[in-house]
Amino acid sequence: MRGYFGSSSREKYITVEKALDINAVHKAVKMDCIEWSRHGLERMVERDISRFQTKQAILEGVVIEEYADDYPCPSALFLGWSEERPIHVVVALNKAKSVVSIITVYEPTLERFEPDFRTRKRL
Repeated sequence: MRGYFGSSSREKYITVEKALDINAVHKAVKMDCIEWSRHGLERMVERDISRFQTKQAILEGVVIEEYADDYPCPSALFLGWSEERPIHVVVALNKAKSVVSIITVYEPTLERFEPDFRTRKRL
């Protein structure tokens, strides 16, 4: 079975079996099975985004892009909100370990995204 994901230059058809298991991501986050990458933590500090806000964005947000072919694990871009502030979180899931890796975290800008913060602008 195939599905369409994405709205950017990374848009592609992917097999559902390779798609990121969102339920497994949520379960790992709820159990605090999270690996915080150095890059992700540095971006969070630079952008004044807390671990709580990051987890909230994953648990309450929506997947706006999926990267099923990312190596070594499939990943996805989540859009969540902290009050009125949009937050994007890129996460990868190591299904064998049931661990989520936080790749990066940032506040999307209107320079790169449409006002819905889901759709990338064509640059």
